[in-house]
Amino acid sequence: MTDTPPPATFLYEEDPDHPGWMRWGFTDPTRYNSFLGPMLVRIDNGVARVRMTPERRHSNLRDNVHGGAMLGFIDVSLFAASRAFGLITAGSAVTLDLTAQFMGGGRIGEPLEAQVELLKETGRLLFLRGLVVQGGEKVASFAGTIRKSAKTIPQVEG
Repeated sequence: MTDTPPPATFLYEEDPDHPGWMRWGFTDPTRYNSFLGPMLVRIDNGVARVRMTPERRHSNLRDNVHGGAMLGFIDVSLFAASRAFGLITAGSAVTLDLTAQFMGGGRIGEPLEAQVELLKETGRLLFLRGLVVQGGEKVASFAGTIRKSAKTIPQVEG
């Protein structure tokens, strides 16, 4: 019997096309995160910046980013930011709550950025808040709580 590790679930590595940014996401393209497309993350002055570029599949009938796609991006951004902060690695952490206020419509084809800050960490909880911006305009504000997992799932490290 050999000790073969299970396949990696997450990707977190330097992005050669975007110096200073890390690629973040699932390695399994059939999972929800893949619907959002490629994600980039970096830390600047204590704030995690998480980016995606919305596509037509993320649009509503007004040709803006659909509210559900925006909420999905915000939720995933909480985890990408937490990973970038070094607070979680990968696995079964969960969102306990998420609130959001929409302030404008996100445009398709232009980078959308969640700017996430950590408010507090306890033994098992992370309290975060942030803004979604696009081209210098505020699109949404949000706050969320993540419960960290005691279980560790392997990831790909670059």
